Amino acid sequence: MNSQEILDLLQYGEHINLECKKAESTLPNSVWETYSSFANTDGGIILFGVEEHLKEIDFDKRFSFVSINNPDQRLKDFWNTVNSEKVSSNILVDADVGTCVVNGCTIMWIHVPQANYKQRPVYLNGNPVKGTFKRNHEGDYHCTEEEVKAMLRDASDSGNDGGLLTGYTMDDIDMNSLRSYRIEFEHRNPDHVWNGEDDLTFLKNMGGYSVDRATGKGWLTAAGLLMFGKGLAVRERFDNIRMDYLDESNLLPGSRWSDRLTYDGMWENNLYNFMRQVTPKLVSGIKRPFRLEGMVRIDDTPVHKAIREAIVNMMIHSDYLITGVLKIIKTDKGFEFSNPGNLKLPVQAIYEGGHSVARNPRIQTMFRMIGYGDNIGSGFPTILSAWGEENWRKPDLKQNEELHQVDLKLWMISLMPQECTEFLQSLFGWKYSRLSSEAQIILGTAYLEKVVTNSRMQSILELTSIEIGHILSELVNENLLVANKNGRWTSYRLNTDYQIPAEQVEISDITNQSVTFKNETDRIIYEYAKTNGFITSAQVQQITSIKSRQGASVALNRLIKRDLLRMNKKGKLTIYEFVN
Repeated sequence: MNSQEILDLLQYGEHINLECKKAESTLPNSVWETYSSFANTDGGIILFGVEEHLKEIDFDKRFSFVSINNPDQRLKDFWNTVNSEKVSSNILVDADVGTCVVNGCTIMWIHVPQANYKQRPVYLNGNPVKGTFKRNHEGDYHCTEEEVKAMLRDASDSGNDGGLLTGYTMDDIDMNSLRSYRIEFEHRNPDHVWNGEDDLTFLKNMGGYSVDRATGKGWLTAAGLLMFGKGLAVRERFDNIRMDYLDESNLLPGSRWSDRLTYDGMWENNLYNFMRQVTPKLVSGIKRPFRLEGMVRIDDTPVHKAIREAIVNMMIHSDYLITGVLKIIKTDKGFEFSNPGNLKLPVQAIYEGGHSVARNPRIQTMFRMIGYGDNIGSGFPTILSAWGEENWRKPDLKQNEELHQVDLKLWMISLMPQECTEFLQSLFGWKYSRLSSEAQIILGTAYLEKVVTNSRMQSILELTSIEIGHILSELVNENLLVANKNGRWTSYRLNTDYQIPAEQVEISDITNQSVTFKNETDRIIYEYAKTNGFITSAQVQQITSIKSRQGASVALNRLIKRDLLRMNKKGKLTIYEFVN
């Protein structure tokens, strides 16, 4: 890191992933707690020679610099300790540690990456129970014994669902669930040799039943009971887990939900049944185009498949050994999925796809054998692709460290709906139209999702934390956003008390003038399309300051709504034609 990168980080970066320590003479002992917490959470940057004044809002007063003494010795001391028995694992390389001069002061920086799930927990002093830390809004905290046990379980590729459940036998299996599954299995795999096996052998082949070699007795595995068990047996063995579905769409006045599926004695509460009953409820309002392949009707769509993938992902990645709820909520704007447990992979790796580390590999196999989650690591990209084709808001996947759960929101609304744009224009007047497309998307997200964060906007705009932070800072300075600080964590909301300056009120709306534009970006796009006959999203990014496909889409849609451009698909390529 150089001095400018440090200054940008301090001014615009996410401070939850930043720890500043004065440390003029020696390395403070607390640095190792921070090292552990960053490694066990999302990674972060430690700065020596920088003092943070948390109560100060002004950047010029928030941080002060103090030169560290003997930086070469300090580097040596750090490497000696990180490679000692002080910490359980050194996850750093040479490029992760260095020094530089900022404002005339020599400082030392350490980049701590998120540790691989097989390396966690990263702990101190040879004691994982007392020496493991995580990061939250306020700083570093001691992990509980249950949190440590969860990380130790996750470090194993064998998963959590293979354990034998002593005392649980085929008598605890709901045979209707198993028979329904076997019908789907045979339909999907008509020539499979398992189709001729009895139920016990079939379940054993699927990983749902196993024999204890020490005693010779056979018992259900966690996967077998969770997937096909009788509701009473599931609730008895996994009394820490609930399954809940709420339909909060189309609510009548005074109603909390229009439909609910929970533990009410009306159905056998296993994962397979939950999947079968919830899926039709979720997709009931989604259009199914009619088409034939030969004599077979095909009415599935990418959106239908994406919703099934979301349900399956929730089930195969849940931690059934901690307290939590598998919850699905249907709203007028989309779906919300929640499951107990933390992510084993970084969020960015999940968005990219190609990697799969299921917490419950046997349950994953059971679903895969009936057509759910066919390709390893394809689940989330399948969701992203379907949502992208519909031009809906990018799905929001996040981890709640405090609640030990993962939340996924699937918005079935466009990136910038018309009612959103109209509201922002009425609230901020002419100033809104002069903003960049990225800034407009940030304000739109704050309007639609009530609150916006740096990390959420990184997933939508595909910009760095520093780039997003710079835009957020400008919007706060312009009084368009209000920053809400919680320790080192900052969220933002719309300034709904904004008053349009008098000089803006007097400016007439010029949208009715045929080729007059409210911002320079729209004019550049229009002139390019006029000259060349058409333009693409990639070309918009080349000729303007817009850096993301989503931002280009917003700008192009503004011109489409004014009948200046017309969208036309040429195979896989989408072009935007000039309207003469």
